Amino acid sequence: MDLRRVDLNLLVAFDLLITEGSVSRAAARMSVGQPAMSAILGRLRKLFGDPLFIREGRGLVATPLTESLAEPVRDLLTHAEAVLSQGSQFDPATANRTFSVIANDYVTMTFLHPLLARLTSEAPGIRLHIFPTGDDFADQLRRNLVDLLIVPREAMEVHADFPHHVLYRDRYLVAVDEDHPDVGDTITAEQFSTLPYLATSSGHLRSLAEMQLDFLGVPRNVEITTAFGVAPFLLKGTRLITLIHERLADQVRETAGLKVMEPPIPRLQPITEIMLWTKRTDGDKAHQWLRQRLLDLAQELDDH
Repeated sequence: MDLRRVDLNLLVAFDLLITEGSVSRAAARMSVGQPAMSAILGRLRKLFGDPLFIREGRGLVATPLTESLAEPVRDLLTHAEAVLSQGSQFDPATANRTFSVIANDYVTMTFLHPLLARLTSEAPGIRLHIFPTGDDFADQLRRNLVDLLIVPREAMEVHADFPHHVLYRDRYLVAVDEDHPDVGDTITAEQFSTLPYLATSSGHLRSLAEMQLDFLGVPRNVEITTAFGVAPFLLKGTRLITLIHERLADQVRETAGLKVMEPPIPRLQPITEIMLWTKRTDGDKAHQWLRQRLLDLAQELDDH
């Protein structure tokens, strides 16, 4: 085939159609109308001599040929972007760029907030759009809908499928109201299991803390379940106890009026926060700068 007679932008459209499974959603991501996207699909069918996608209900189902081409096309686009980015320069002080990041409330409060404060002076044209961690965070990254995902490694079984790097570890502490009538400077295993307990969740899923406690067979007297970012602020004036990340405890202890202590659970493991991205952005200089900035910040906070 004579590449001079092929519009390679068709491969970009092909990749978006595979990713989205919808002509209208692919059109939106290419910033074209649905009729234009339908015409592009017609050109792709003519180019490959195959229907490529069969309509089923409101979506599109890939043909066997499309499935066999998906990975090679994605790899080709990734290499092309890497080649084109080699000559470009990135100056954070003058660049204008928006990065989309998926992270939960805890990461945003304890880790990303310090970065946002520094970007104001270091890179005023760099913006972060931070989205909460939904149940489909891995799929959002796989479909290149976000630039970065920050999530506990323990919650990401498929993390090895993506380029990734460890940011930091954080352990759990028990948190109670600073004037709790039953808990002094320490808490016993019996108290942990019998006092009113505030359980935490992440979206529609139980938090990693709750899953660990269940795995270890630790009983709790659960009275309330809420998002773990809110949990510390619900303890004041109650007999409730909960588990909280140490970094979050350091940040909100005085404001929330908390007392924190070691949990009476020897085998309770810390979490390991990692950042993940895709091969498509691996060689992008702006993306590399952001990743390095996050690594530097993680090291700085660890040293502190």
